[in-house]
Amino acid sequence: MSETLTLSAETREQVGKGASRLLRREGRVPAVIYGNKADPVSIHLNERELQKLLNTGHFFNSVVMVNGERTLPKDVAFDVVTDRPLHVDFLRISEHATVTVQVPIVFVDEDEAPGLKRGGVLNIVRHELELVVDAADIPDQIEISVKGLEVGDSLHISAVTLPQGATSAITDRDYTIATVVAPSALKSSEGEAETEAAGA
Repeated sequence: MSETLTLSAETREQVGKGASRLLRREGRVPAVIYGNKADPVSIHLNERELQKLLNTGHFFNSVVMVNGERTLPKDVAFDVVTDRPLHVDFLRISEHATVTVQVPIVFVDEDEAPGLKRGGVLNIVRHELELVVDAADIPDQIEISVKGLEVGDSLHISAVTLPQGATSAITDRDYTIATVVAPSALKSSEGEAETEAAGA
C-alpha cells in the first residue's frame, strides 16, 4: 500500500509570472489544488520538502495531504535546464474516491523463466501500469511473475493478477507488458546458420 505523504503549504495571494518568479527565488514552488466540486486554491510549497517527496519515486501514486486536504499529484512542471520543480497541480479527492494512477511494475521469478536461463533478455515494454483504484488502496507497486516464460513469449495485461478492487485503465486491448527476446548473438548465429543452409 502506498503511504500517505504530507506537505505544508501557504496560500498564494498573488498569481502570475512575476509573483511566481519571486516565490521561486525564495525557495518556494507555486502550486494549485483543484477539483472535487470546490474552487481552485493557489498555494506555494517549500521546494526542499517537495523535492524530498519527488525523490521517493512514488510521488505520483501516493495520496498527498496538503494542509489537511487529501490530494493526488497530477502534474509537476520542471525547469528544462536546472530540473527544479516550477509548478505542481494537485487534484483534490475524497477519501474513497476512484482515481487513475501509474503504478510501477516489479518483475519477479526471473530465475524460473527458462527463456531467460537460456540467455534470453527480458524486453520491458511498460514500466508502469495505469490502474483505476480506490484512493485509500493505491498499491506501491505491482509484482509480475515471469515464471515459465520462454524465448519468444509475451506477457499481456490479461495474465496479471491485479490487487482487489484495482482494474486496468486501458480496457480496449490486451496490451503487452514484456517479452522475452533472443540475445543478439544468438539471433545472428541463427541467421548465419539459415544462410548457410540455404546456400547448401
